[in-house]
Amino acid sequence: MSHPWIAARMEHFDSSGIRKVFDLASAMTDPINLSIGQPDFSVPEPIQEAAVRAIHEGKNGYSPTQGIAALREKLQERIQKQYGHSMRQVFVTSGTSGGLVLALLALVNPSDEVIVFDPYFVMYKSLVGLVGGTCVLVDTYPDFRIDIAKVADAVTKRTKAILFNSPANPTGVMAGDAEIRALAQLAAERNIALISDEIYNHFTYDEPFVSPAKYNPQTLVIDGYSKTYGMTGWRLGFAHGPAEIIQQMIKLQQYTFVCAPQPAQWAGIAALDVDMQPHIDAYRRKRDLIVAGLSDDYEVVKPGGAFYVFPKTPWGTGDRFVHKAIENKLLVIPGQIFSRRDTHFRISYAAPNATIERGLEVLRKLAREKR
Repeated sequence: MSHPWIAARMEHFDSSGIRKVFDLASAMTDPINLSIGQPDFSVPEPIQEAAVRAIHEGKNGYSPTQGIAALREKLQERIQKQYGHSMRQVFVTSGTSGGLVLALLALVNPSDEVIVFDPYFVMYKSLVGLVGGTCVLVDTYPDFRIDIAKVADAVTKRTKAILFNSPANPTGVMAGDAEIRALAQLAAERNIALISDEIYNHFTYDEPFVSPAKYNPQTLVIDGYSKTYGMTGWRLGFAHGPAEIIQQMIKLQQYTFVCAPQPAQWAGIAALDVDMQPHIDAYRRKRDLIVAGLSDDYEVVKPGGAFYVFPKTPWGTGDRFVHKAIENKLLVIPGQIFSRRDTHFRISYAAPNATIERGLEVLRKLAREKR
């Protein structure tokens, strides 16, 4: 029985699936870890040096809630150059996850509906529930593409927002220009808030990244430093969108996260001048390595970005297959963590090539077992 003090909203959170895999990873000797969604490269030296310098210069206290002026100005200049939206404003968040929390708190009332694409990032459904909203899932199987007719059919008089992620976690699929344009136009025509989670926008391998903000100036963009620069533990993100919405999110940040860590913000200025293309090119090669290694034995949609692949299990459920993989010291994540379906599993190829090769060896062996 649950403790009588625990709030009902906690029923929206179940981290047991991913936590179990991470706990296993910490307990196993030499696991083949293809579960963790964070880059395997180090934070570049210029970024580290900027953070250390900020610490030594005493920049360790609270910053303004909206972020230090120098970082905001540099981000604003880039965003203005990219979009040219006169009312688009930026502020610094405590991580991309923090930005998502603030966006949903600022926009979604109890009983409002939020459209989310299935499969989805594990946090989305829980956060919608946290703010009292109802998550309306739009299926994208088997190719993980957006069918705009399905989205239109999901819209009701209670629809407040669409939460969109491209390149996507867990599939790695990047929406095409036509899909993004159609989604942006639908949101504008129906007066629905469009929240675009763009944390993987630098990890694109075949086509240039396109934001729905290109076609819909009212799009609220959530972005950050964690994946691009390997700064997952630094909790530095940013959000940009209509000034009226951004001002409400800043107000909420003042009463929740307060501000992003100040030394990380000074490092964020330096990060914007660091060329990460060599790392992106290396991840393209990792993508090609893992897709080629799976293609003979698995149904797999080739990911166009991020650093995930979401194969269909060759036998059994996703959960059962992952348990068998773990017995073989391979750590991957069952697809039901990200979906109503239990038919797939997620691989993160943010790992050394030798680890990927070991993982592929186990996966080929498991696929050829008779079940």
